[in-house]
Amino acid sequence: MTKIAIVQTNPLIGAFERNLRQVLLWIDKAKQACCDLVVFPELTLSGYPPHDFLERASFLEAHDRALVELITSLEGITCVVGVPERREGPGKPLYNSALVLHSGKIAVHARKQLIPSHCMFDETRYFEPGTASAVFPFKEMYCGLTLGEDIFPLEHSNQVHPLAGLAVGPVMPDILINIAAAPYYFGKLKEHQSLFSQMCRQYNMPLFYVNQVGAQDGLVFDGHSMVVTAKGGIHQIAAGYTEDMLIVDSDNIDRAGVPFADETVAQVYEALVLGVRDYSRKTGLTRAVLGLSGGIDSAVVAVIGCDALGAENVLGVALPSPYTAGQSVDDARKLAENTGCDFEIISISAAMEVYQASLATCFAGYPEDTTEQNIQSRIRGNLLMALSNKFNRLLLTASNKSELAMGYCTLYGDMSGGLAVIADVPKTMVYDLARYINKRSERIPEQIILRPPTAELKPGQYDQDDLPPYDMLDAVLHAYLEEGRGVKEIASLGFDTPLVRDIIRKVKLNAYKRQQAPPSINITTTGTAPGRRYPLAHGFVE
Repeated sequence: MTKIAIVQTNPLIGAFERNLRQVLLWIDKAKQACCDLVVFPELTLSGYPPHDFLERASFLEAHDRALVELITSLEGITCVVGVPERREGPGKPLYNSALVLHSGKIAVHARKQLIPSHCMFDETRYFEPGTASAVFPFKEMYCGLTLGEDIFPLEHSNQVHPLAGLAVGPVMPDILINIAAAPYYFGKLKEHQSLFSQMCRQYNMPLFYVNQVGAQDGLVFDGHSMVVTAKGGIHQIAAGYTEDMLIVDSDNIDRAGVPFADETVAQVYEALVLGVRDYSRKTGLTRAVLGLSGGIDSAVVAVIGCDALGAENVLGVALPSPYTAGQSVDDARKLAENTGCDFEIISISAAMEVYQASLATCFAGYPEDTTEQNIQSRIRGNLLMALSNKFNRLLLTASNKSELAMGYCTLYGDMSGGLAVIADVPKTMVYDLARYINKRSERIPEQIILRPPTAELKPGQYDQDDLPPYDMLDAVLHAYLEEGRGVKEIASLGFDTPLVRDIIRKVKLNAYKRQQAPPSINITTTGTAPGRRYPLAHGFVE
């Protein structure tokens, strides 16, 4: 019998001493549990994704020193770690590799073959693809060793799948190990369970899948490492959104003891909380500030901030104008009371009068329009940024994905901030999150959820004066952004063709706003600004 530990760690990119200490602590725990083999995620010591740090010699040298210390510290256990491995010759200077460390040396190298080149990672910028699969003997069995995408279906039929090269003679290995750093998106867990189950049945071998956990900038790594049986059942699954270790006896791998996990809005909420917590902790900004408008977006962001950082570290600020309803301020105050965060009121009426006086001569003879509305938003943004600067607080921005897609937001106004918490969350899902938050107790005042959404930048203003109903808008945006459908395809789903054209036109027209938005937490497959690479200046009409 062999005892295997798989450990999902939360590294800080480039903090090699910290990450090494973290790994050594987990190795000690695995040894105390009498494990023979311990497996860690992709790029274990450096953290993933390090991006252009991989082009700096000092970064690689610091990594190698940590790796040497890990190798020399190992005793009585074999370890699998992910590393950037140097290479010679033409091509890229590195492999994305998994190493098997045993008895004070590197016993096996496995090099990632299917290198992703999409917008979030673009590993082809740094890594040369490996050319062969790796199998190593360990005690009474053979282990196949792969990285990340190497166990996923091929995108092109003319490629040879990395798993096809794992055979030891006429048979496949006894187990397959995959080390990964796969970010969260809504629906991912269900998708991965299905893919892994199918793959294990196809190749008739169990899978040990080890995924990184924690947030890095806008990416959230959810963990959910798992062991899948050769018949496709879930043997064990690790916790989501936190460090965890699974211990498996090789004699019991064929027992499926866990049902497939469900995908719910609760996981989106956990991902957002982890995204805020880790971004704050890893950048050193441990306190936050945000504007509380009395609307649902800022309410949801406030609760997320309180759960991520502690209510005592969050300041909510109401910034009423002459157009702000008294109910909005009351709701904002009630939200602060319910969550326990600090609360301030700063009127912007006087500042609006100063702006009006300053611009009166230039604007003489012109009617009021969105210009004056945007000035209100920019006054608020400047005041919140001042509080952020003065008190070293991270400004949390509350624009949602539906608004950002359509440009229904103000550059240097409500888009100001250090982290856009729900910028990848469609408006309809914002309501789902609010209802989830209130499931146990009313933290968000019910009036906020029931009230029609409004920016209150002019009398009697509502979002639906300028936008389609959010359920319709989000359905079209999902079809266009997530599924890549065109106008005709989307219209065939039952939507009015001119409406679809107008939505897509506004998505393209407002790309310049999204490109200037703060970092956002990704919870969909496309993300926001980093996920779209269309040119700002173009003449294409769809």
